[in-house]
Amino acid sequence: MTRESAISRATRHFDEGQFIADLARRVAIRTESQIPASRPFMDVYLNDEITPAFARMGFKTEILPNPVEGVGPILLAERIEDDRLPTVLMYGHGDVIRGLEDQWRAGIEPWKLKQEGDRYYGRGTADNKGQHSVNMAALQTVLDERGKLGFNVKFMLETGEELSSPGLKDFCATHKARLKADVLIASDGPRLSAKRPTLYLGSRGCMNLNFTVDLRDGAHHSGNWGGLLANPGIVLMHALSSIVTREGKVLVRDLLPDHIPASIRKVLVDCQPTPEPDEPQIDPGWGEPGLSAAEKLYAWNTFEILAFRTGNPDNPVNAIPGKAIATCQIRFVAGCDADSFIPILRKHLDTQGYENVKISMARKSFLQATRLDPDHAWVRWAAESIRRTTGAAPAILPNIGGSLPNDCFAETLGLPTLWVPHSYAGCSQHAPDEHSLGSILREGLQMMTGLFWDLAETGVPTVIA
Repeated sequence: MTRESAISRATRHFDEGQFIADLARRVAIRTESQIPASRPFMDVYLNDEITPAFARMGFKTEILPNPVEGVGPILLAERIEDDRLPTVLMYGHGDVIRGLEDQWRAGIEPWKLKQEGDRYYGRGTADNKGQHSVNMAALQTVLDERGKLGFNVKFMLETGEELSSPGLKDFCATHKARLKADVLIASDGPRLSAKRPTLYLGSRGCMNLNFTVDLRDGAHHSGNWGGLLANPGIVLMHALSSIVTREGKVLVRDLLPDHIPASIRKVLVDCQPTPEPDEPQIDPGWGEPGLSAAEKLYAWNTFEILAFRTGNPDNPVNAIPGKAIATCQIRFVAGCDADSFIPILRKHLDTQGYENVKISMARKSFLQATRLDPDHAWVRWAAESIRRTTGAAPAILPNIGGSLPNDCFAETLGLPTLWVPHSYAGCSQHAPDEHSLGSILREGLQMMTGLFWDLAETGVPTVIA
């Protein structure tokens, strides 16, 4: 009964196929939270798949309603071995993005796990069923090896993350006493690179906005009205170009952080993004001038155009459209006041003469930015555990470039937050052909088993090494 034997047990669990069998069952359940007709599958996933798995580990489970009507429920699983032991809150989400069945390439499909080399295709393999399955399997491995965990676990699994986690913050506030813990340890998002284990401590925030120019009802023949009627597509195009340059530099500087803290710059020197050969390659001239790729992605704000529509792109006609709309996105780091973004943009557009461009939230809510100090004792502890398992120091990111509901844990519950991702940037999450790499899942299972083993051995870290 040693750390090494526990990690060997975890390796066999993957190599002998038990882990993949569990993941295949979970992928087959169509938990598309963005499709109302798929709402019953949330109950199937939590009741029929996840609850029995936790029950086998001696967890007590309860499935509670989401505070927001129409959003899938939230499962709480608890194993309290001794109130004097450290308590870990864990998190995952059982919902997935739309399946997009007709867009997957021939031979693979979203609801059937299929292996091709090191890739395991299927919706949720990367986001997030594969990731929380790794963490659940690691808990089971430690239990099988030691006969106990040696710490307490509270595991929360929501089914509305792909809707931007509506209700989760209220849920955490309502159940704050029940969710009390020493630390959050969870997995979602990508590693810095496929080959490098990663530990990240928060996430950028995310706000989606609609910019609309609505000049008139209907479209009017361009031969009769061209040169006489204002074209909303052209107006909106120029309005957006006053916000961001053709090289991706944000011109409205009040949307940006004042500076990058020295501690963040220091840790990012060792965290430069390195795409795999089959991943998109970085455009060196894009984004904020003077920043490294890591600083652009993890320490700065961006303004992106996600969609732009005017007229009928699928069947263009010779007519001047009456309306144009663009859905845009601001990704932002901790320290920025997201509530100020719309007023800042409104003032800018008015000053530039674009009073007829309306701004509104594209979603009812947005995700806040969070960041834990890289020198925190929990960070040092987790990094050392991962190093012991893999033989290499992990990349430590103050936050990932994407967004998660980490503010629910860091702010509402007041916890230090550690995220150990079991995916990579080229996984095609939120797109057709989503997949995980078996090598990452296997190593993730080893790392999490080592992490949980070490937690029982060391307890709550209190001294910075």
